[in-house]
Amino acid sequence: MKKSNIFRCFWAGAACLMAATSCSVEPEFYSQTVPETFYTSQDAVWQRFNRPFTHWRWYVAHDPDRWMLQELGTDEFCLPTRGSDWYNGAKYQKFHHHEYSEDMAWISDGWTNYGMGVALAWDALEDLAKVDFEALGFEEGTRESMLAQQQTLAASLYLDGLDLFGGLPLYTTTQSEVKGRSTDVETFNFIDSLLTESMPNLPIKETLGAMETGTIHRAVAAMTRVRLYFNAEAYIGKAMYSEAAAICQDILDGKYGKYELDTDWTNIFGFNNEYCPEIIWSVPSENAKTETDAMYWSYMVPYNYKNYLGGLESSGSNNGIGLIPSLDPTGKKYSYRLGGAYGKFHDKDIRKQPYVYEGNGKYRGMFIVGKLVNPENPEWTCMGNREYKGQVITVVDQVGYFAKVGKDDKYPTLESLPSTIAHAEENSCVRVTKRSPRPTQEDVKLKGNPDTPIIRLAEVYYTLAECKMRQGDKQGAADLINTVRKRYFPEGDPDPVTVANLDKYRMLDEWQLEFLAEGRRRTDLVRWNAYVTESWWDHKATNDPNLNRFPIHYSIIGANNLLEQNPGYN
Repeated sequence: MKKSNIFRCFWAGAACLMAATSCSVEPEFYSQTVPETFYTSQDAVWQRFNRPFTHWRWYVAHDPDRWMLQELGTDEFCLPTRGSDWYNGAKYQKFHHHEYSEDMAWISDGWTNYGMGVALAWDALEDLAKVDFEALGFEEGTRESMLAQQQTLAASLYLDGLDLFGGLPLYTTTQSEVKGRSTDVETFNFIDSLLTESMPNLPIKETLGAMETGTIHRAVAAMTRVRLYFNAEAYIGKAMYSEAAAICQDILDGKYGKYELDTDWTNIFGFNNEYCPEIIWSVPSENAKTETDAMYWSYMVPYNYKNYLGGLESSGSNNGIGLIPSLDPTGKKYSYRLGGAYGKFHDKDIRKQPYVYEGNGKYRGMFIVGKLVNPENPEWTCMGNREYKGQVITVVDQVGYFAKVGKDDKYPTLESLPSTIAHAEENSCVRVTKRSPRPTQEDVKLKGNPDTPIIRLAEVYYTLAECKMRQGDKQGAADLINTVRKRYFPEGDPDPVTVANLDKYRMLDEWQLEFLAEGRRRTDLVRWNAYVTESWWDHKATNDPNLNRFPIHYSIIGANNLLEQNPGYN
């Protein structure tokens, strides 16, 4: 009997015992539990189908590890030491400076979490393949769709592993012997083959704006393949921009389903975004049920920010992560080409406003910045909790011990302030509320309703734009990017992308502006060979290409001695 079936039987029995006091507690023994005897209803089959997606939902939209691996250590975000808070053995400082080591817990979880997702997908696929779908009254094609979705899910998780670590152990069954790592090329080709097999059996989204439920439609597999090809040069040293561009054009032409850009960016991330026509794949979330905050709410916002939202319940925070600053302590803009995301948003960009919930599911802005007095309800304020205790906190696009200026002999003037990841205050760094907008207490039942977009049509536009740029068609690239940008400038774009201004750095800026905080920045920097070769703020380039991949945690290698460490981490 398989272990997964043992656990299912255990939890089913426990649920029965708790639900009905009349349930017999006498043990009943079975020699085995198999799909033919366990899956006797459609509900049981759907429960089995959904188990790997439960893990996926947690992995990509709730647990912090994956997001931090993609965002901390880049020019977007940092988790600075704020006085006596967030030192944590200097682990965030080390990550910021790319001082990776094989004992970092996030790195262990990054490997474990993608691998567990793959194992769950194969386990579900094996069970579902044995179910008699016809006898249970399922519609024709349901079996093929379920199996194809599990295989596509496994491919997407393998792509995560390839992106973070390189070559992986490759499995298609839970019954296999333990394996060592395959090469990067073998892993790349394996993912590609999984998508080739699964794509024809995936459903196509036929209705524009139909509700997204987390279902893997054919466009999801197509975009997973796009991501694989788009980053092929970084993964296997082979440029495949033409192949990625061709699929992107097919998606825009409707070959893989009906999607279109939303003219209102708040619809993409808002409280009813499951109907957004731009979303290709998302993690469902619903108040008090399958609620997620896209990971970073508790890490991101100031301690008392819930009071800015009228005392919104269950909205505690730890005041940690913020954007890499645009300005030095004197207010001068840093000259680095990367970093300082907030400063790169044009002042006329409607996203560049303090976040304000307006009521009835509407909001504006996506930043926590400036003096935190709610303009709709001025009595709602966010007070400081450390250096600015008793004062309304003012979040600044800077890092430094400003509260000590003139009060500490070390810091007589602003010019004397150090600005590093080790010298922050509670108000340092602009924060982002993009993927997890929250209502006020008056509309508390909307909290947690925003789904978390994983793939959206804007990515197709930007991917195709970069492919065109790399192939010499800068005008075509500019047109695609500007098609997306126009929704942010109701009175016209004051700084559109042009043939003259489109280069590596403008392209990276555009990716940052559009996909800020969506858990992809490291991948974009690696693709442009900028992750280890560029400097920003107090992060200095290492010029060590080995750091484009993370080490494998020593505990993982200890559990499977067939695994070999990545180069540069011995």
